[in-house]
Amino acid sequence: MTGARRWQLVAAAAIAALVVAPALAQTVPEAIAVGAFSQAQPDGPLPDGWTPLTFRRIDRHTRYTLVRDDERGTVVEANADASASGLVRKLDVDAKAWPMLAWSWKVERPVAKGDVTRRSGDDYAARVYVTFRVPPERLSPFERMTRSAARAMFGDDVPDAGLAYIWDSRAPPGTIVPNPYTDRVRMIVVESGSSRAGRWLSYERDIAADYRAAFGADPPPVSGIAIMTDTDNTGERVRAWYGDVALRRAGAGGRAPAGRPAGAPRAPPQAATRQPGPALN
Repeated sequence: MTGARRWQLVAAAAIAALVVAPALAQTVPEAIAVGAFSQAQPDGPLPDGWTPLTFRRIDRHTRYTLVRDDERGTVVEANADASASGLVRKLDVDAKAWPMLAWSWKVERPVAKGDVTRRSGDDYAARVYVTFRVPPERLSPFERMTRSAARAMFGDDVPDAGLAYIWDSRAPPGTIVPNPYTDRVRMIVVESGSSRAGRWLSYERDIAADYRAAFGADPPPVSGIAIMTDTDNTGERVRAWYGDVALRRAGAGGRAPAGRPAGAPRAPPQAATRQPGPALN
């Protein structure tokens, strides 16, 4: 091959890259509509991919329906009466590529007896739950053993790791504490008390940063996102509503959330204690 011919091929490849690269970039979405509830019909089926999340030892389930809301269009209404279950959408998403989780919710009231530090108080009027798929080689032998035991008891939906954004009754926003049942899930309080109950609140959280703060490591892929209202431990009756849920690329545009304005500093993590006991039950 002559030198001139070689340079012609190099030039052609460079031009092709300049043409193809922008086209490929345009195929990567800025946001992933995880739960486009507002596009669904009241009393109709859930958006594609959303399925019930139930637990083997809990027979009484929270009731979820699509209803019309004057402010948000179609939303999910959750009615819990000494019950527990959720709705989940399974995913396989790079948490570092789409780290910004956005959602909105409204509660009638928080769970009066809720307590993020105790199993007896592990109930929340509203929670958004992000689960992660951790490669087996990143788990210790003990963690692999406890994960297998947990799945044998509670089902295959037990995550390798998880972040639960919750509306608690008393712990201050910014509190991060292990779940009373497993330290592979961190509870992150984003709303507390009843002062803002009865109104729509919107949030945006950096799940990659929250995972690092909770577990001290870079986040593995997101395996699912769930919404859940439960009162099986406290026996209370609560009602909540959930708006659209989305994952966005860092810096992607979007409405500033009412819960915490976009770009505003978060409250520093608060220390919290929990009652001693085994990680799983």
